[in-house]
Amino acid sequence: MNEFSSLEVKVHNNDLEKAMKVLKKKLQKDGLFRRLKAKRSYEKPSECRRRKRRESERRQRSAQIKKNRRFG
Repeated sequence: MNEFSSLEVKVHNNDLEKAMKVLKKKLQKDGLFRRLKAKRSYEKPSECRRRKRRESERRQRSAQIKKNRRFG
């Protein structure tokens, strides 16, 4: 999602606890907590490249596993 997308959570029957859980799950899926943690401290450019490469490899492995499940 882009940086300025809006997240909306509806509260049913004044159940604020459930709405907060839904909001937290949406924020985690959006990657907000990960971005905040990354911004907390300086990351060297070499570490950034290494992290991005690892993330890319993880995504590719997971896509390959899903593909193998579908056609395997």
